[in-house]
Amino acid sequence: MYIKVLITGFILAGSVVTLVLFPEKPSSIIADYDPIHFALSMKGRVRNQEAPIPPQCYTKTAGSANPCWTCHTASRYPNGMNDWDLQREYAFSRVGTTNHWTNLFEDRTETIKKISNDEILAYIRTDNYTPFRAAMLRRAKELTQTGYTGYIPDIDFRKGFDPEGFAQDGSRWRAFRYKPFLGTFWPTNGSTDDVFIRLPLIFHTDAKGAASRAIAKINFAILEAAMTAPIDAAFVDLKRKVEPINETLAGIDLDRNGTIGGIITIINGLPKHYVGAATHQSVTRGLYPKGVEFLHSVRYIDPDKGNPIAQRMKELRYIAKRWALDREALNRQYDDEYDEKLDGRLPYYPGSVETGFTNRFGWQVQGFIENAQGQLRLQTEEEHRFCMGCHSTIGVTADQTFAFPRKVPGASGWTYQDIRGIPDVPQYGHEHPEFLTYLERVGGGDEFRANQEILDRFFPGGQLNIKEVKRAAPGGDKDIAYLILPSRVRALVLNKAYWAIVREQDYIFGRAATIKPTRNVHRSISNGSTDLATTKKIYKDGRLRLNWSL
Repeated sequence: MYIKVLITGFILAGSVVTLVLFPEKPSSIIADYDPIHFALSMKGRVRNQEAPIPPQCYTKTAGSANPCWTCHTASRYPNGMNDWDLQREYAFSRVGTTNHWTNLFEDRTETIKKISNDEILAYIRTDNYTPFRAAMLRRAKELTQTGYTGYIPDIDFRKGFDPEGFAQDGSRWRAFRYKPFLGTFWPTNGSTDDVFIRLPLIFHTDAKGAASRAIAKINFAILEAAMTAPIDAAFVDLKRKVEPINETLAGIDLDRNGTIGGIITIINGLPKHYVGAATHQSVTRGLYPKGVEFLHSVRYIDPDKGNPIAQRMKELRYIAKRWALDREALNRQYDDEYDEKLDGRLPYYPGSVETGFTNRFGWQVQGFIENAQGQLRLQTEEEHRFCMGCHSTIGVTADQTFAFPRKVPGASGWTYQDIRGIPDVPQYGHEHPEFLTYLERVGGGDEFRANQEILDRFFPGGQLNIKEVKRAAPGGDKDIAYLILPSRVRALVLNKAYWAIVREQDYIFGRAATIKPTRNVHRSISNGSTDLATTKKIYKDGRLRLNWSL
């Protein structure tokens, strides 16, 4: 039996308490690499009902370090969460007051020493997506016959992307560049990643029913304008630099210059609807149309590549908007979420590992993660819950997503992810660069202030070197890669630390690639003050969207 500490898991369901014995490692029970077998074998077994609460929420603030503002902020429609008060007070359910992410307290230094640099480099440079895709496609017919309606990987990374970011396999996926979200999402804290977007077929089709890339580009540009526009800006102030699109073909005065025609690169305001066969689809600031999909791969760090996104995937995450809600329905869902938290009720998500779990806003979420041999497998129910919190109800998200509203403007943003060349622009409404603001408010380069390399590099003598960080701001001689890429030594150590978690297969205790036990984190919490209000460290201005200053 593979017990480790996992035997301590319990499920609380009403008055029934069930002891959960976790079976053997998936490596020993999967024959001929079945990517979904292990998840199916774990159906109904959930140890931590509050897995949607991420580890970062257990940060010790010491009354001065506030990473909470990045997610919990003053928000407005269409995000009705407005949860800035979570900076002021811990408000966990009874189950949530215990920090179940005990991997944060492990010391992996000895394990890391046993892994050579050559070994880890060979590992991260091995493709584990292609065999995963082949295994899923091989079983696709069988899966659908047995009730699997989740994501079957249809993007072929070997064929790559054309100069406009479109996948060259005909799948309609499109790559885009974006500024990484704060803290945990920085490569210096353990992972690289990329994101792809796909619109329904009608957005790629002209009014006569013919496939049209030109129409697709117009619709992508409109969506870009709608999702990157600041919610609190006046309509007349909405301007977005987009890739060159054909306004004549659109049949709409998108740049609002009084005429329709020619190639334009600015959308001024927002049109009422999309174009081509999607003219019946209305445009709403801050909301995606029904049917949009995202694919997100989380990867290791290759320290010897210019673009350090490694070949090997840690995870593959899929999210799709299965239904759209009107304003009244959206507000009602946020009200219900608020009441649920007020009552201390545990979160519930319809669905299953076969279908993906669905949040209250219509998003289907499904994820795949490495097994002990590094092959991608479907996540278990509990592992899926880890994804649901951030993609359901926090104040900063744009229609429950992160990456696309942070897209690099225009044509240079329609290509495979690469943080090189991206300046540290500010969030909307902010005066100072975003990453600089984060470092100032947190007092470190991650939520737990555990990234010693960032502290040594940018906090000499314990004080933030603002001048040095501003080198990555617009007009400076650096970019964000200077701020958030780890050294080669740190990258290798982070890769090794995560590989240790993969080998143990204990993701339910945390996925952070920590090296030594984390100090600035609570093992348990008593609800009440975070002490940030006392020290006047509450910030209601956290924004997802960025001011690229056209």
